[in-house]
Amino acid sequence: MSGTTAAAARPRSVGDGGHRWVVLVVLCVSLLLVAVDATVLHVAVPEVTEDLRPSGVELLWIVDAYPLVCAALLILFGTLGDRIGRRRVLLLGYAIFGVASAFAAFATTPEVLIAARALLGVGGAMIMPATLSVLRAVFPDRRERAMAIGIWTAVAAVGAATGPLLGGFLVENFWWGSVFLINIPLMVVLLPVARWLLPESRSGADGPWDVLGALMAAAGVLCLVFGVKRLGVGHGILDARTALPLLAGAALLAGFVHRQRSRRHPLVDVRMFAVAAFSTSVGCIVLAMLALVGLQLIAVQYLQLILGLSPVETGLRLLPLTFAAMAAGATGSYTLRRVGPRRMVCGGFLLTAAAVLLLTLMGQHDRPLLLTTGFVLLGFGLQTTLFASYESMLSEAPAKQAGGAAAIGETSYQLGAGMGIALLGSVMNAAYAPAFGSLAGVPPAASSAASHSLGEAYQVSDRLGGAAGELLRSTARTSFVHGLHVTLVVSAGLLLLGALAALRLPRGMECGVRLAAPVPAERVRGAVLPASREPADAPDPTRKVASHP
Repeated sequence: MSGTTAAAARPRSVGDGGHRWVVLVVLCVSLLLVAVDATVLHVAVPEVTEDLRPSGVELLWIVDAYPLVCAALLILFGTLGDRIGRRRVLLLGYAIFGVASAFAAFATTPEVLIAARALLGVGGAMIMPATLSVLRAVFPDRRERAMAIGIWTAVAAVGAATGPLLGGFLVENFWWGSVFLINIPLMVVLLPVARWLLPESRSGADGPWDVLGALMAAAGVLCLVFGVKRLGVGHGILDARTALPLLAGAALLAGFVHRQRSRRHPLVDVRMFAVAAFSTSVGCIVLAMLALVGLQLIAVQYLQLILGLSPVETGLRLLPLTFAAMAAGATGSYTLRRVGPRRMVCGGFLLTAAAVLLLTLMGQHDRPLLLTTGFVLLGFGLQTTLFASYESMLSEAPAKQAGGAAAIGETSYQLGAGMGIALLGSVMNAAYAPAFGSLAGVPPAASSAASHSLGEAYQVSDRLGGAAGELLRSTARTSFVHGLHVTLVVSAGLLLLGALAALRLPRGMECGVRLAAPVPAERVRGAVLPASREPADAPDPTRKVASHP
């Protein structure tokens, strides 16, 4: 048993003074890049289409290759970091992310850009869970860790929200490849800084790394996310290319769970899910992301197609949501200590549900004060929920499983986002389409095409012109607003379910300094889930104490 923490393996201990907060800055910058890259390409799609001339399928893969690959590999690289060193995986992720960014920026064919985006996903999957698991090692005290996670989650929200704004600015002033090129100088700086500053940590687990189990998890998540994304773009669940990936993903993940339960040295201790606080936290992350991403997608369409705002103006309208999320992250640690995980997650869901119901007052005319109020409440409520859920999930997991727990949290985040687009998008389509059943004077083919989306309805109405075109346009606008209201009500119902689920979380928060796993031994279905009394993470034996001046 080691007698020092991972942090102590560095010449300047991360536990002393403000050094650990400098480490947090490095981790947050790393996360910011990954979060920005998930959305920065969206506004550049027209320019990419004009330059590279991809087919419809190729364009879909250009957009989706990054999140699909990233989601699929989170568990693989999260658990690998536990075994070989989280800092080592993080640094390798930086290198891959920088190289992939260069290939993407100067891609001359759709195939090269798809491959580069997939490689970016590999780098992102290395970086995301590593930042959270290193944070877990650097902040052994739960009170300080709560503050650090609040900053971490706020940075994730900022990155996702500012991606379209940054992408719009770069595309308007340079060329589409610049949205990737900005990553390279930052990675050149981050690599040496992170190598010097970050402590190496690993689980110290015995036994071989389960390569087959890691591949099963990766393939299962990939199939599941792919199927969910197909649902989100309107393919039916009975479509073979949708149903087969969903079934295959579910079967592979079930096999992965069975394999982990039977192994002496599992990749992920699935008994963690039998601890109510851990499983509930993961479920709350899924529900919160389901609401956020689905609503954000519909809100962007509303702002651009109903209110007629430009992409940059749309991004500016969404900034209050981002600022509110930052405020929730900054105050999250104080709130968590005062009210505890249960009330914080439950309150966040209730506040978000209230914001969603307030937004049902939106109509075909701009109401800036209403939108701003709704977005502020939405951002604050959802970030409060995400913060407390992540903090509870990471604190309930044994320290030696930090990478696996972080990967589970990030996978839940990605699955929730995909499910949100699929579920709320389907609700929106079901409420929007029926209005086009019988429009006097409008050809059936035109009505059918317009029922697919509001953007397509505008194109068809422009081609028709005259009274028929105007009727089609007004019907589409009215139907879209109606569908938006229905979707918001459904979303509020899901958020209320989340508030009920949060009642399984602990009332209070234990804030003592712990170098051991933060949860005492739990009896799970007759088996003991031990809370190790060893240090949070074993130090890297290959690192010398005085290896840096």
